[in-house]
Amino acid sequence: MTITDKTPPAQTDRIAFEVELRHPPAKVWRAITDPVLLAEWLLPVVKGHLGPGASFVLQTTPFPGWDGTVHCTVLEHEPPRRLRYGWVVGDMTLDTVVTFVLEETPGGTRLSIEQSGFKPTQAQNFGGARYGWKMMIGRLEGLVDRA
Repeated sequence: MTITDKTPPAQTDRIAFEVELRHPPAKVWRAITDPVLLAEWLLPVVKGHLGPGASFVLQTTPFPGWDGTVHCTVLEHEPPRRLRYGWVVGDMTLDTVVTFVLEETPGGTRLSIEQSGFKPTQAQNFGGARYGWKMMIGRLEGLVDRA
């Protein structure tokens, strides 16, 4: 797997990654939409579902400065090509949009992930999200291999 950070060096409002996976789009789509699988690489879905127009809540262990909650609303749902949802982080006043785009390739799927909408005052959140996505994308590959 190759993870490419597509975020321009001076960029502060949008994080972008691309990853080549050796699996078909339908299998990758399942990994990014099935609540049981999401819990293995992203965060556990504790409330709601990921259907068109739906709302759901992701929850992890809280730590200082974050209650561990992410409130999401599905903005676009085009299986197995595009998923976009609002990503509002609990008590951080972080209100962004996460977009997944799947493109079939001869070797499997190119998955693009973007989180946009960071404000200039959210440099720490931006850096934390950039680190977090790299870690989570790494777990995604192992999950798709097993699922």
